[in-house]
Amino acid sequence: MTDPHRNHLPTAETDSATAEFVRHRELLVSVVYNILGSVADTEDVLQETWLSWAPRRSATAGQIDNPRAYLVRVAVNHALGRRTAMNRHRETYVGQWLPEPVVTAPDEDDAADALIRAESFSMALLVVLETLSPIERAVFVLNEVFGYSHSEIAEMIDRSPTAVRQLAYRARQHVHARRPRQQADPRVRRVVTERFVAAAMGGDPEELLAVLAPDVTLWTDGGAKGPATSLRPVHGRAEVIEVFLAVARGMRADYQITYRAVSGDPCAVVFDGDAPLAVVVLDVASDDTVRGIYSVTNPDKLTTIR
Repeated sequence: MTDPHRNHLPTAETDSATAEFVRHRELLVSVVYNILGSVADTEDVLQETWLSWAPRRSATAGQIDNPRAYLVRVAVNHALGRRTAMNRHRETYVGQWLPEPVVTAPDEDDAADALIRAESFSMALLVVLETLSPIERAVFVLNEVFGYSHSEIAEMIDRSPTAVRQLAYRARQHVHARRPRQQADPRVRRVVTERFVAAAMGGDPEELLAVLAPDVTLWTDGGAKGPATSLRPVHGRAEVIEVFLAVARGMRADYQITYRAVSGDPCAVVFDGDAPLAVVVLDVASDDTVRGIYSVTNPDKLTTIR
């Protein structure tokens, strides 16, 4: 995020505003990322929030009774504006669009990076949230993840509690209809991920048949810049197996695979030399089969991976 000290407030006021902002930055990052699904746009919204906060904090000289609530409200409204702009941009995006993965080592605990520790949804759920309207998504995130009441959310987005309750109900029904609540154990997901990658990279159709659910779907986001298997999702086990057999035939021997995590979900990162080529996240059902495969190959979404 851009340095918040690039403003022209007096030093003492700037330091006070900065300290308050930093105290709540991790929460703001988590809220905004779950609404937007984009690291770059999240950072932009945090900068906009800072620019809204610092002059107001200076002018009111501590008269804001609840800085946390004020900052979340400002961030949410900036995120809603950004989300609308993102949706317009999405209309010209080439192929499928997937959320930008925040990738970490499974045991990584970097206190300097709020995105790593942020409360965030799985890739599969973030994809479902893309089908909600911006306001429904914001209400769902604030209510389901962060536990804000309908009345608190109503104050943030200038709606009545009744309207927010209706938005929350519609969003929850929509999500639950498209996203089963039961998932495999995290340790099982890691084993299944490694098993799938070995079968896919090895071009083993029998093993792929065993690990993939009959109704599996493959999403690939290349953004017209990275390799993509299709401009549309690929549905069905036979079709997905055919795709990965073709991928295996085209793989060079020097590709490297590392196992990391995206929002707590195990993932595989494919490297071409030192450059990341793809992040692959699986949605593993409670019967330990793969029901969803999310492959992000757009290089613009892989810039934070090392």
